[in-house]
Amino acid sequence: MNTLVISTSSFDTDNNPPLQHLQKSGMSIVTNPHRRKLAEDEIIALLQGGAIGLIAGIEPLTRRVFEAAPQLRVISRCGAGLDSVDLAAAKQHGITVLNTPEAPAQAVAELTLAYILTLLRQISTIDTAVRNGEWPRTQGRLLAAQTVGVIGLGHIGRRVARLCQAFEATVIAHDPFVQQAPDGITLMPLPQLLASADIVTLHVPYSTELHHLLDAKAFAAMKPEAIVINAARGGLVDEAALATALTTDTIAAAALDVFEQEPYHGPLTACHNTILTSHIGSLARESRQRMEIEAAENLLQGLRQNGLI
Repeated sequence: MNTLVISTSSFDTDNNPPLQHLQKSGMSIVTNPHRRKLAEDEIIALLQGGAIGLIAGIEPLTRRVFEAAPQLRVISRCGAGLDSVDLAAAKQHGITVLNTPEAPAQAVAELTLAYILTLLRQISTIDTAVRNGEWPRTQGRLLAAQTVGVIGLGHIGRRVARLCQAFEATVIAHDPFVQQAPDGITLMPLPQLLASADIVTLHVPYSTELHHLLDAKAFAAMKPEAIVINAARGGLVDEAALATALTTDTIAAAALDVFEQEPYHGPLTACHNTILTSHIGSLARESRQRMEIEAAENLLQGLRQNGLI
């Protein structure tokens, strides 16, 4: 019997028509028993037994993984980013790699907006104070009065820009792959964006070239009242440098949903002017359902095109 592995930490297998079609065609499904991001050895173990298809999370899919899974032919990423996949090695091993770039975009964009509003109005800090018996009269800031710098104008970045424009914020952007910006958005070089923005939000895929795109030098170039948002990928931000920037008032606040090592236990947990969440960007019910169905449909089509079903 052919085997399909689902390595994401959670997946609704009961309400997914393409997946049910694969099961009816005789495919056995193996899910992630750890219910968290898998390490390299763990995904290798999960693929043992002749898996031909994988609905992938963000575990490292390396050359070593592919060499240990010689029957694997289709990888369908449940999500947009492909930085966890060695695409060159996949091609050499004859593995088709697919993703779902559109499905999680709205969920991540709305989460980004939630971070921005929460930090501007200091909602979390005030909530904690009230629960501690205090009654602070804290003055926040209007999104309408801010300049939002969007780094990366892909599926998510464009949505974030539109949401911020709906609040009458000024939107500037940096994306070397975009020649013509959407209406009302000013494209500019990264150093100019960092110096101009009140809010800097990342929406680019991770690559070695973009490792620690926001580092100590970048934070020093920002306004003292700047807010940094990373709901894209861990590794884009130098987390130690960010913690230093926050504790020395180099910048005002930050919100991160992604980290270099997850689960995260680093120095940012001691910074009061941060929001830290557990990689929940796509975990809105409607978005997640669409993403899982799209990932399963991609896998179904990929297996068909490879003559495996």
